[in-house]
Amino acid sequence: MNPLLAKLQPYPFERLKKLFASVTPNPALRHISLGIGEPKHATPAFIQEALKASVATGLSAYPATAGEPALRQACAAWLKTRYQLSLDPATQVLPVNGSREALFALTQTVIDPNLPGATVLSPNPFYQIYEGAALLAGADLHYVASDPARNFANDWDSVPTEVWARTQLLFVCSPGNPTGAVMPLSEWQKLFALSDQHGFVIASDECYSEIYFREQAPLGGLEAAHQLGRTDFKRLIAFTSLSKRSNVPGLRSGFVAGDAALIQAFLLYRTYHGSAMSPVVQAASIAAWGDEQHVLDNRNQYRTKFAQVTPVLAQVLDVQLPDASFYLWAGVPAGWQGEDAVFAQALYAQEHVTVLPGSYLARDVKGKNPGQGRIRMALVAETAECLEAAERIARFVRAHPSKV
Repeated sequence: MNPLLAKLQPYPFERLKKLFASVTPNPALRHISLGIGEPKHATPAFIQEALKASVATGLSAYPATAGEPALRQACAAWLKTRYQLSLDPATQVLPVNGSREALFALTQTVIDPNLPGATVLSPNPFYQIYEGAALLAGADLHYVASDPARNFANDWDSVPTEVWARTQLLFVCSPGNPTGAVMPLSEWQKLFALSDQHGFVIASDECYSEIYFREQAPLGGLEAAHQLGRTDFKRLIAFTSLSKRSNVPGLRSGFVAGDAALIQAFLLYRTYHGSAMSPVVQAASIAAWGDEQHVLDNRNQYRTKFAQVTPVLAQVLDVQLPDASFYLWAGVPAGWQGEDAVFAQALYAQEHVTVLPGSYLARDVKGKNPGQGRIRMALVAETAECLEAAERIARFVRAHPSKV
């Protein structure tokens, strides 16, 4: 067996299942899950119709790994609409089977484990695929410190110079999971300068870019590069997905865009990896990328939901409206002494509501876990269900302001 498999840690939801294994939840209450970031809004009918219409002809041939030209053109057209960027669909855009698969696969493409101290930088807290991809590529991991006082912004200045020198790949997530924070242009400028100095690739995870609550749409990595005059997108790859934007998590469809040389190498890897997208999925994806009205409707649903739910939770938890994404990243009451897992377990037992302990989304560094004492709530269900969950959480905290 691959010895690197032994380095992998259990996924957060496996840990959550184990945490709840000995708990019998309140049978008088129906279960409401705010634990998993799986969109629950209805899939638009026109996407379903495009999927159905392609079945008759879309299953009779093997698809090309590069995807159909029409799909790459649709992705490039969306980049033009969303970011006013003109990318070559033939060389700078590549369809992928969702951002998670692509984040893992790009890491295997980029990392050279034969170089001494090959290192991947990851935010902390983070999306666990970053960690698993780095470990299975044979790289060392360095978790970047975050500042709770600045909405867990990454503290790039905390990374030692010798670590930057060994770094081959840097993961960024903006809008962030779990915080919902958006990186400003100044932060991108700093990262580009470091990439120029040390030669590492930046993987920009942007799958939450279309769910936002401010007037200004979140700044994307490619957009930031263009604004700073980096029109070749050297050493930069952006990842986006239809799952959250279009409520199609089961479609497993997205694309990567950026540095043409990296795209070419990534396509070579994927050819052997067997990652071609089904023509049926491609047809539905073309339809989805070509329509913005359903995205606006989806965003408005989230805005309405968060406007109702956030004030209820803010009465009892340290929480505020994020910049973007569909998560609330909340601090548990002081009386719980930062025990987010115990809080989640007791809440599940008494109110039959699932939330994800923040410590499950981060790693201990120098004896401190930046997610400890916080919980992540995914407001993906319909507004009434999320509001009911918020009211139950508020009731629980008022009844138990300190550890049960």
